[in-house]
Amino acid sequence: MNPTELISDDWKILFTGVSAILLYMFMDIANFLTASILYQFNKPKYNQDFVIVHGSGLIHDKVPPLLASRIDKAIEFYWMQSKVASPPKLIFSGGKGSDENVSEAEAMQIYAIEKGIPIEDTIQENQSRSTYENLLYSKRIMESINGEKYNSIFVSNNFHIFRAGMYARQLGLDSHCIGSKTVFYYWLNAMIREYIAIFVMQRKRHFFVIGGILGLFILLFLITVYIESILN
Repeated sequence: MNPTELISDDWKILFTGVSAILLYMFMDIANFLTASILYQFNKPKYNQDFVIVHGSGLIHDKVPPLLASRIDKAIEFYWMQSKVASPPKLIFSGGKGSDENVSEAEAMQIYAIEKGIPIEDTIQENQSRSTYENLLYSKRIMESINGEKYNSIFVSNNFHIFRAGMYARQLGLDSHCIGSKTVFYYWLNAMIREYIAIFVMQRKRHFFVIGGILGLFILLFLITVYIESILN
């Protein structure tokens, strides 16, 4: 027996509405995963004036492996560009957490200098508290140095660059990205958190679409119930 045969026609309308919402959510997740994967293939040109490195939490005021992978990726780009053009300035972006004695920017700068990057090619942005502020305050620094004409990229972990790219577009920052690798067990958990964060960013659109679908099928349900009551 088909389980749907046990459901009355009017309730099937609501069931269809719920299915439509689930389909919308599935398509949204698929779009997120596709965009996140495509971002991994971005190859910026070696003509950058600035490289923004997104900060993350420190451990005992030191750069942990996750953050180190971002800095190492920026350093790799720095030396690759240095072979064919003038090296970029590395902007280390991250403020000081409540449990930290130094800012993320300072810890990142120290790490990069120890890896051989000249201090004159490093800049601290130590006021930001979020991904959005990383880009906002770094944008202000770049404009204070070069005006509105400059080339820039930003570096973060591969799971994070899609959302960072969304913020960059909001700020009018024409900046490409490169992502550092993340171990799988952390990547999976991080991708879930990133999707939730992006879902919240786009909550108005989701509320409108899901609310519209739900409202439409509730209306159809009520109309069907009303018609059945008249016919019976």
